[in-house]
Amino acid sequence: MSKVTKELALEYHREGKPGKIEVVPTVPYSSQQDLALAYSPGVAYPCKEIENNPTDAYEYTNKGNLVAVISNGTAVLGLGDIGALAGKPVMEGKALLFKIFAGLDCFDIEVNEKDPEKFISIVKALEPTFGGINLEDIKAPECFEIEKRLKEECSIPVMHDDQHGTAIISAAGLLNALEIQKKDIDKIRLVVNGAGAAAVSCTRLYMALGVKRENIVMCDSKGVISTRRTDLNPQKAEFATDRPINTLAEAMEGADVFLGLSVKDVVTSQMVQSMAERPVVFALANPDPEIAYDAAMSSRSDLIFATGRSDYPNQINNVLGFPYIFRGALDCGATQINETMKLAAVRAIADLAKEPVPSVVNSAYDMAGLHFGCDYILPKPLDPRLITTVAPAVARGAMESGVAKRPITDWDAYNDKLRHLMGHDSKLMRRFTEEARLNPKRVVFGEANTDSMLRAAATAYHEGICIPVLLGNEEMIEKRAARLGVDIDGIEIVNLRHDREADRRARYAAYFADKGQRDGVTYFEALELMFDRNYFGMMMVETGDADAMLAGTYSGSHTPAEIARKVVGIRPSYEHFATMHILNTKHGVYFLADTMINNTIDERTLFDITRLARNGVEYFAHKPVMAMVSYSNFGSSKEAEPGIVHAVVEKMHQLYPELPIDGEMQAHYAIDGAMRDKSFPFNKLAGKSVNTLIFPNLSAANTAYKLMLSMGVGEAIGPIQMGLNKPVHFINVDSPVRDIVNLTTVAAIDAAVLQKFGNDHDN
Repeated sequence: MSKVTKELALEYHREGKPGKIEVVPTVPYSSQQDLALAYSPGVAYPCKEIENNPTDAYEYTNKGNLVAVISNGTAVLGLGDIGALAGKPVMEGKALLFKIFAGLDCFDIEVNEKDPEKFISIVKALEPTFGGINLEDIKAPECFEIEKRLKEECSIPVMHDDQHGTAIISAAGLLNALEIQKKDIDKIRLVVNGAGAAAVSCTRLYMALGVKRENIVMCDSKGVISTRRTDLNPQKAEFATDRPINTLAEAMEGADVFLGLSVKDVVTSQMVQSMAERPVVFALANPDPEIAYDAAMSSRSDLIFATGRSDYPNQINNVLGFPYIFRGALDCGATQINETMKLAAVRAIADLAKEPVPSVVNSAYDMAGLHFGCDYILPKPLDPRLITTVAPAVARGAMESGVAKRPITDWDAYNDKLRHLMGHDSKLMRRFTEEARLNPKRVVFGEANTDSMLRAAATAYHEGICIPVLLGNEEMIEKRAARLGVDIDGIEIVNLRHDREADRRARYAAYFADKGQRDGVTYFEALELMFDRNYFGMMMVETGDADAMLAGTYSGSHTPAEIARKVVGIRPSYEHFATMHILNTKHGVYFLADTMINNTIDERTLFDITRLARNGVEYFAHKPVMAMVSYSNFGSSKEAEPGIVHAVVEKMHQLYPELPIDGEMQAHYAIDGAMRDKSFPFNKLAGKSVNTLIFPNLSAANTAYKLMLSMGVGEAIGPIQMGLNKPVHFINVDSPVRDIVNLTTVAAIDAAVLQKFGNDHDN
């Protein structure tokens, strides 16, 4: 797992706009007419419609896509009763997961009320606002009564995820584990350690799947929950056994399945060895399981083992369930989340793990051989098929059980809607990050003496994205890190003036002088140049001492780019290199070029930029649909700039006849396909949505992406270098830390791809 420090976590939560979520308008609001429709007097009309027919709220408001995450802060993660306000970061995080995994809008609501009756009353009164309610981090046993009452008294789905999320995911894992171990669920002996909300709900759901009540032993901190004890609440009493045993060790003897929802290190290797043949152990205490992975796996060879952690196989992760369960429930207008729906989710998740694993998942986890078996009993959280598998299953369950107010009739259209809603694009950066973590590369940070670069390097290191190399004075960098509260322990620092590798500067100088001897470069001149961090860092990449470099730039400075031309050089099939930004917006992913490098544009330069962008878009697993942007439309202006664009379009048509590319055209025609196709029916993009915009000059491209970001249109990744022989990327030193980390991730992936395939993709 990547290292999470206090400073990294605090910086993540306070950087930019504090917190993790915001509200964004979804309708036009720029004119007086827009405002009159949005509020008075226009808003009165949908109000009257809803008054006459309450279900119209789902047609005229966001109720059908809005979930509440509600907590009173009495059982927050492993922190306990820290209060409603202190629990807010967790609830914001849950809201974020709803959005990024299922496209559901979410409000986090922290209620400062511990009395169950009052809490129930408050939450119930909020029902008109939401399509569903996710109860979170409410302590047992109060959580059982709170959920039960709210489900009975509300007409929208209510689910306490702490209870049912783990139950649903672990139940799916259990079904598959038992199938692999060739055991019948109605015959297994189950031991549960922990008697809180999650443990009780898991056990109840396992019983619904076929586990026999008489085959269950539940333990708490005092030992086996038996009928001989007099200290049991109703939930514990439900599972009390009359077997003459008292300890967890006794309960484990001969057991087929162990489920742990308790504390670390309560299970020993000897306990696992005492279990029946081909056992299943789910050790789900977080962050450390009831028995360490290595200890469990070394105890016996016939074991299937799962934890709640992402750094071991078979992670039991609630995110496999709750976003898609609420997605399906809201989309069919379910009035509750019932047992039928939960069991439908269990079976859908279990069945998905048996399907062939798509390349995008194998790529994200670098596991080409990923397949159903002992180390893969559940889908991976980044599997894009989850939303189109679990949500429809839940909706079908709601319809079969008679709780769906708006039944889905066209399932193909519904699946298309889900794919369009999320696709792969919303997970673009997460996939890059997972891929980089699997094979971290040495990345040089050229301006480690600046705050943003230093923070970004430390973040990338602790997230496992790369192995940073910081260029600069050790003492100055360490002082800066201390001032910023940044942990750089274990990160290499290279001081150009006092390099520990005594001959490295001379070696680089000799290499560079030999390479540039026909350009007038002498050895002694090269030796002096190696005191420049850009020359030195790029030579590290050129000679293989590092895999990639992030060169920091200052406003208007192109010096690093010029140095890169000399040191690593441009790929043989091009005369120029360029940069591209990826913008991930709610309307899709857009690729913009050239956003940083080429000040002046002639026909040959723009031709190279266009070819590089085509390859770049394909590199990021998208099919390019390209619009060449200008202030002219298809030759309407005969001035020089649109003429250059027009000529490049003709060349691209000749070289790539199958490529959807056209222009020159104004930007609104590029984005609005219907308008473009109506006005210019001859265009070669007819019926297609443009995802790549090539601008006629640097000023236009740079301004366009910065305007889009400033107006909150989406998230940017870049500038991504295209066309150099080695992974050297450039970014302004004052860029947000997250932007630098994102580009570091891309640089690391570039290095891995170059190492594996070379530059064979140029054409």
